[in-house]
Amino acid sequence: MIARLARLILLGAGLVLASPALPDQMSFGPMVQRAPSIGITDMDRRRLAAAADRLAPQRPGIADAYVVVAALDSDPVFGREAREAARVLARRYGADGRTLLLAGGDGRTIEALPRGSLETLETAINRVAAVMDRQEDALILYITAHGTPAGLAYREQGEFLATLPPTWLDYVLRHGRLRNRLVIISACFSGLFVPSLSTPEGAVITAAAADRTSFGCASDNDWTFFGDALINHALRKNQPLATAFGEAKGLVGSWEAKGKLIPSNPQIAIGAQAASWLRPIEARMPKEAGAPVGRPSIESIDLAIAANH
Repeated sequence: MIARLARLILLGAGLVLASPALPDQMSFGPMVQRAPSIGITDMDRRRLAAAADRLAPQRPGIADAYVVVAALDSDPVFGREAREAARVLARRYGADGRTLLLAGGDGRTIEALPRGSLETLETAINRVAAVMDRQEDALILYITAHGTPAGLAYREQGEFLATLPPTWLDYVLRHGRLRNRLVIISACFSGLFVPSLSTPEGAVITAAAADRTSFGCASDNDWTFFGDALINHALRKNQPLATAFGEAKGLVGSWEAKGKLIPSNPQIAIGAQAASWLRPIEARMPKEAGAPVGRPSIESIDLAIAANH
């Protein structure tokens, strides 16, 4: 019964276990399988350009946060998680008017948003880098997607398009000279990104260790396990980043234990110099905690357990 329960939860996680994971995927750039349709890409470019043109300017003498949130998959759960993550992060870090959301559709609304893709993600990061003061401001980057042992999986309508390795994202951030940054990646095997993205000035948080899967990304879910724990619960509260991560890791661990799952082992790395920008933006966090929204991700475990009784 336990084995069958584990299989049910793994299927609900939507893991990209069948996608290629060859050594040459760890090369400098993404491994592209197929380009998305030109018509849709042009629409995404226009939508992103319009949103980027509306970004509020940075304020001299104030450590402003600029938020970029991307769902790198057309599975609706990622679109839903990205939408709420953008709201939570913008509220926590005072980034209203300084947030770019790449989330495509969420299966429930007709809101026209640019899709998350390799191109739109790079463009969004570059547009933010051009607006902010990179000495005093900070980038808050949240990516939610499927993952492989070689990097993030970029998919469209269930079709695998490319693998995004840590070296590619590291290059984009370095090219933009974005030293003050918090990068959060919610995906299977996302701990793979920690060594490449860890810097003295930066902070990195991932949903899983490099050799572990994460859970909860079935298409009809509102949240992945980690997104629910970190974004929907811990980061809504007025508490330091490291404390919020500890709360989220504990929540995820309790849910995984309930489902008798192999622990995902979320990761965190905060550079010794990150406090120079993190402290001032966290000082402006709202005092009152926000209320969680959506269907709790733990319901997938509860349903799987009920199905086995």
